[in-house]
Amino acid sequence: MNKLIKNSIKHSIKKVSLVLVASTLAFSAWAISLDQAKQQGLVGEMANGYLGVVVASSETTSLVDMVNKKRKDIYLNLARKNKITMQQVTKLAGKKSIAKTQSGHLIQNTAGQWVKK
Repeated sequence: MNKLIKNSIKHSIKKVSLVLVASTLAFSAWAISLDQAKQQGLVGEMANGYLGVVVASSETTSLVDMVNKKRKDIYLNLARKNKITMQQVTKLAGKKSIAKTQSGHLIQNTAGQWVKK
């Protein structure tokens, strides 16, 4: 009986492992890159230095959250290093990111509307 339980547990662990691997591969296949999201008009640059969601979906929102978290960390470090405020850093970052935005990609105007650059 003990051997039967051990075999059952091993079998269950293998099943769970396969499901996890399969779901990871499936997510990777569907994951969208920042460049793709910009090209498809799903996201755009905002004047506050952060990326914004234009077309909401769980995948787009996750991407924007991840990018914005990384940007915030960078902005905090820049503010500390240069002894300036976060507001100063984000304002400058917003200007630079909008300036670097490719033609045809979306930016948010002062009225809060998404427009092609």
